[in-house]
Amino acid sequence: MIREWLGLTAEREASGGDTIRRIADELDRLDPDRARYLASFAFILARVAHADHDISGAEVASMEQLVATKGGITADQATLVVQMARTQQKLFGGTEDFLVTRDLEKSATYDQKLALMNCLLAVAAADKRILTLEGNEIGRIARELKVEQADMSRLRASYREFFEARRGLEGV
Repeated sequence: MIREWLGLTAEREASGGDTIRRIADELDRLDPDRARYLASFAFILARVAHADHDISGAEVASMEQLVATKGGITADQATLVVQMARTQQKLFGGTEDFLVTRDLEKSATYDQKLALMNCLLAVAAADKRILTLEGNEIGRIARELKVEQADMSRLRASYREFFEARRGLEGV
């Protein structure tokens, strides 16, 4: 079931080599609902990190740490989940973005959605700035997850020094 949802058909696994097989095996050890949640969580983190078409080392490290701590999984499992999410985002991002987010919107609690939004801001700020592209993508995700604007404003306020537009105004 998890392999199917991730699009890991036998043909794709064979073409993806050992990495995808290892990721699928790690996820197979988790409860299916939990694995699906973690995969969605990581995919959406990668969606923001990839908004500028470049996922920095700082963003990868932030994503791995967040997936491990928020997901309650080992660092090795988190590394595999993040790698899988990055690969899936690069290959299928544009077509899968809304579908993955819609699925998470239906299954996550509102508190989980808020925690994810906070994590998205943390990943975007990992390299000490939040680009306009990243901020816009976070806004789209918030709307897709039906997160209230007042809650997003509070979350954004805690990251205000990282927003690109504000950085340009510092000398004014």
